Amino acid sequence: MVTINKGENKFYVGDSIKDPLAELTFNLSGKQKIVVDHTYVSDDLRGQGVAGKLVERVVLFAREQDKKIVPLCPYVKRKLEETSAYHDVLSEQ
Repeated sequence: MVTINKGENKFYVGDSIKDPLAELTFNLSGKQKIVVDHTYVSDDLRGQGVAGKLVERVVLFAREQDKKIVPLCPYVKRKLEETSAYHDVLSEQ
């Protein structure tokens, strides 16, 4: 099981925010949107569902902040569109 940490404009896995084992980065846009622009998972963690857990964490964050997610990252876009439980936070742009 991995621990997901929160940094400024990112969720990440690992001891170093500057050199994470996995990360999902975002920017806040206005008062209502979170623009997710990048995900990365190291070779050591690939195939373990870590990217999905990072998406789950940003979805929870969006709900806590009452914001919508604009998924610029193709992986996040696909995950949000394919998971009906996430549609409440998917922005129509």
